[in-house]
Amino acid sequence: MGTIAIAVAIVAGVAAISGAFGVAIVVKATLQGITRQPEIRGPLQTIMFIGVPLVEALPIFAIVIAFILMGNM
Repeated sequence: MGTIAIAVAIVAGVAAISGAFGVAIVVKATLQGITRQPEIRGPLQTIMFIGVPLVEALPIFAIVIAFILMGNM
């Protein structure tokens, strides 16, 4: 019982941190692209707005799995 609770806490923490790092990398790359070529700002922002949810999908799946594990306790 206790080990599952610890595993759920670790999974939730790592998922939150990895999601934050992933979004930061996508936004950083977009800002670098805009800085280098300001004329393509619109297409880069569109790609960023598509990429951020894709990056956030994996941590959300991890949290869902953690909740499922928590329900099996």
